[in-house]
Amino acid sequence: MDIGEVVRESGVAASTLRYYEEKGLIRSIGRNGLRRQFNADVLDKLALINIGKEAGFSLEELTDMFGEYKRPAIDRDKLLHKANDLERSIKRLSALRDGLRHAAKCPQKNHFDCATFQRLLKLASKRKKRSATR
Repeated sequence: MDIGEVVRESGVAASTLRYYEEKGLIRSIGRNGLRRQFNADVLDKLALINIGKEAGFSLEELTDMFGEYKRPAIDRDKLLHKANDLERSIKRLSALRDGLRHAAKCPQKNHFDCATFQRLLKLASKRKKRSATR
């Protein structure tokens, strides 16, 4: 596949493909004129990179998993750790969503008179203090 086909199939910009190649995440197999050529398996690797980025892995972490252009060696412990991180984020964001919904419908004239809103503020304050000490 030439780089244009990969761009069309994957939705990944050509500049990003070149950057990924520079980082060692993907590898072209040669050129046809000025256009890079890739094996069809590059689409699977790009999908895996996208999943990894969506999960919060850095490109450096993904590069470590991809090694020297070989089949990705996915570290299961890292996956489990990232899944646990995501679970904590989901819980935190769900609580924030619920607090915002409550604040939007709260019958109190002033949100600061609302016990639920006060709990939301205290939780946010504790979370800020914890992240500052890390």
